[in-house]
Amino acid sequence: MSEQLLEIKGLKVSADGKDILNGLDLNIRKGEVHVIMGPNGAGKSTLGYSIMGHPKYEVEEGSIRFEGEDITYEKTDVRAKKGIFLSFQNPEELAGVNLESFMRTSKIAVEGKPLKVLAYRKEMNKTMESLGMDREYAERYLNVGFSGGEKKKSEILQMLMLDPKLAILDETDSGLDVDAVKIVSKGVKAFKNKNNSLLIITHNTKILEYLEVDYVHILVDGKLVKTGNASLIDEVNRKGFKELALS
Repeated sequence: MSEQLLEIKGLKVSADGKDILNGLDLNIRKGEVHVIMGPNGAGKSTLGYSIMGHPKYEVEEGSIRFEGEDITYEKTDVRAKKGIFLSFQNPEELAGVNLESFMRTSKIAVEGKPLKVLAYRKEMNKTMESLGMDREYAERYLNVGFSGGEKKKSEILQMLMLDPKLAILDETDSGLDVDAVKIVSKGVKAFKNKNNSLLIITHNTKILEYLEVDYVHILVDGKLVKTGNASLIDEVNRKGFKELALS
């Protein structure tokens, strides 16, 4: 049996005085791909932010354990150093800092040791090429003037270069055309191995067509109402979330 990576028990989370997650349980082992699906406002992004430790989201009850260690109240940077990565639904722009500098600084912060710059740049160039990204993007300010697809590729680039133990992808396929979805999916597949895990948060199924999924969870009103294998994706497409929540 695979080693336990993430264990969430009875998680209740609020933001701005409003309850969002209402007693959520989730277990992810190394090497697994989990998908969270649900209607808008169900709490999908809140789950991702809570695992990552976003200060806006307050844990009222429950616990989050990563590799057996309680991280429920750890700060975001501590979680990142432990090997958790979150790609944002709407990546922020950062004027004044180019993509390569941002990536290099992030890698040093996470690993806590200096990098061999030339070797790192060579690896980054190769990874950018695999994602269909021109080298000139490395010199541009982070996400400034990037299209939606370019921002998502930038997020996948960061994931590949940081090589986390758990990657949380929040609506990575949102707003992408078919070709961009294929490229992003290729990057996600390149990341995946037996020692890391993926938690994919989405409300549609485009990106899932190119990935091998172990578990699908339906989140409605802050609770996981149904869990199954990849066949549950077809049920969602046929029945919708409301019918599944009632079944």
